[in-house]
Amino acid sequence: MKEYLVFATEQAIVVIDAIALVLVLVGTVEALIGTAKLIFGERSGHLRRDVWLRYARWLVGALTFQLAADIIESSITTSWEAIARLAAIAVIRTFLNYFLERDLADTREREREAMAGGERSALQP
Repeated sequence: MKEYLVFATEQAIVVIDAIALVLVLVGTVEALIGTAKLIFGERSGHLRRDVWLRYARWLVGALTFQLAADIIESSITTSWEAIARLAAIAVIRTFLNYFLERDLADTREREREAMAGGERSALQP
């Protein structure tokens, strides 16, 4: 029974890591297309930030799947190397989430200020 669970766990790890790989690839292609549009089209800071934020979301999603795979992997291995890798991915994911949330909050605040400024100028004669 234990051998079957180890085999199933190993297969689940492969599938989950493949999902993470697909997310990174899709996000990278989307970011590449967005960057090409910026190079050959409009070069506004807002569009540049949007490309980066969308790419960061893809990466955070992929890291979440990788973290899940590492958690599963840590259940069948007792090596310190696997535990260290899990810790490293958790730290990277946490930092990415922190900076993404901070950028999203900054973007929301700027949009609120822009909308409030636009409303004020529309009300003034």
